[in-house]
Amino acid sequence: MKLPSYREMLAALVAAPSVSSTDPALDQPNRPVIDLLAGWAESVGARVEIEPVDEARGKYNLLATLGEGESGLLLGGHVDTVPCDPDRWHSDPWRLREEGGRYYGLGATDMKGFFPLVLELMARVDAASLRRPLVLLATADEESTMAGARLLDGVRLPASHAVIGEPTDLAPVFMHKGIMMESLRLTGRSGHSSNPALGVNAIEGMHEVIGALLHWREQLAGKWSDERFEVPVPTLNLGVIHGGDNPNRICGECELQFDLRLLPGMDLAELERDLARLAADAVAGTGLKMELQPLFEGVPAHRADPDGELLQALVELSGRPAKSVAFGTEAPFLAGMGLEAVVFGPGSIDQAHQPDEYLEISRTEECRTVLAGVVERFCTRGPEAGRRAGHG
Repeated sequence: MKLPSYREMLAALVAAPSVSSTDPALDQPNRPVIDLLAGWAESVGARVEIEPVDEARGKYNLLATLGEGESGLLLGGHVDTVPCDPDRWHSDPWRLREEGGRYYGLGATDMKGFFPLVLELMARVDAASLRRPLVLLATADEESTMAGARLLDGVRLPASHAVIGEPTDLAPVFMHKGIMMESLRLTGRSGHSSNPALGVNAIEGMHEVIGALLHWREQLAGKWSDERFEVPVPTLNLGVIHGGDNPNRICGECELQFDLRLLPGMDLAELERDLARLAADAVAGTGLKMELQPLFEGVPAHRADPDGELLQALVELSGRPAKSVAFGTEAPFLAGMGLEAVVFGPGSIDQAHQPDEYLEISRTEECRTVLAGVVERFCTRGPEAGRRAGHG
């Protein structure tokens, strides 16, 4: 089978819905996208493995390997998208539209537009010339739970370097923040509002909790800071609150949902313990019951070696300095497996998760050139090429 053109592949990927969401009503399988990638990868001679992440929900990872051996180069990322509101788009989100030098479509920039570039590279490379393997990785549910990335723990990856193709404006990213998303629920006792003694008001208790959280946010900002980030301190956002059912009834239950963006060096488990303690202290003696639950397992912050060979090669080939970003990726999970993980891809994060999401066509052309240089240095020049490239 002849590999389709870049545009044809991107159009097919966009047309295959793959929304991941913690809301079951919005969540979708990703298998149609995985099957497309698997077929194209097999057509260029790659060995394909499809691993179930959650078969009941139709969630899978894909690993496609071209060449033999170990310590190769992995290129990949996630195939899921966030939900969207089609009424806010000027065209069908699941139908690729080309206009004004841009590709419009859900996931075009975040990050379905990266995979056709990798497949094109695989098609052009002579597998016999590969000294080290070239690997394509596609994961599930990055936009919700990172379930696909978490499942990689224990999987044998024949690679020592990884490029995660998230939209970075073609700047190599060696550091990003982590994230926790939490639900805090207070349960009191309902009663008639004419007599406060008849109940225990959960909204009033949540007022105390919010005050404690905002104070904790100030403490974290005083303790942790890194000027290499646009927002140099940890951030805590109060995003959702629900409580009560009528103005003349004492609120018996209130829920707050919030997120915390953490810097490299901050420990997820320690933050979870601190959070539980301060919330419990805030409502101690009130008669309120407190329940704290993560909305999903937290994603660690990531910091790669600023002198790493892959990072330095991308800096040289792209002509752009390394930078940090605030969003999370699969990079810390790959780094935990011993790979040097750098985030680098076409498109802008400013276009991600937006109506009329688009990818600049010129950026795909530039990314194609940079990735070809990386593949040449780390896969085709021989065992020492990557190390020489990193310090040249």
